[in-house]
Amino acid sequence: MVQKKSKPVSQQLREAINASGKSRYRICKEIELGESTMSHFMHGQCGLQLSTIDRLGELLGLRIVADGVKRKGR
Repeated sequence: MVQKKSKPVSQQLREAINASGKSRYRICKEIELGESTMSHFMHGQCGLQLSTIDRLGELLGLRIVADGVKRKGR
């Protein structure tokens, strides 16, 4: 059985930002993030602080889903 490799969370976050229907400018203003930081993140040139990821997740209505993770006892 071949296991499907999932995308890194950072890539999934970039995709969610692009699919949100909100401009990057608006997102930056709403979560108080510098536009240059957003640009660097979107181009894979830097990461984001967890507090920023939390604000992005809240703004975009995101949640983390464990896909294919086995729990103990199952």
